Amino acid sequence: MRLAADTNVILRLMVRDDPGQTALAARELERAEAVILPLVTFCEAAWVMERTYRFSRAAIAESLRALLAVPSVEYDRPEVEAGLAMLDLGGDFADGVIARQGRSRRAEVFVSFDEKAVKHLVALGENARLPR
Repeated sequence: MRLAADTNVILRLMVRDDPGQTALAARELERAEAVILPLVTFCEAAWVMERTYRFSRAAIAESLRALLAVPSVEYDRPEVEAGLAMLDLGGDFADGVIARQGRSRRAEVFVSFDEKAVKHLVALGENARLPR
């Protein structure tokens, strides 16, 4: 069976805050031939782990990488890797995804009021700047 897992199912596996739901989530992933994880799942998970559970960005990246090591997980590799690269620099996962998706759709520049995001993206070789 191929399944798409909601963010709350993936979060149970990463934060393990509810033993019963964690076991059910693990069972679903173990039984699945493929687990399809859309980009929004990663963005939501990173945001909830940081804002609600107070995980560091390094811990979020570690948890996401552990999830990606599951052989049955299917995801948009370039975008997720861009998000992880931002987390590794202390930035926001979603900003990396947004910049990468923009570039893949021929955007010439990433524009944001978030100075930190712009700084991190420039460090990663992206064309990024503040609005002017």
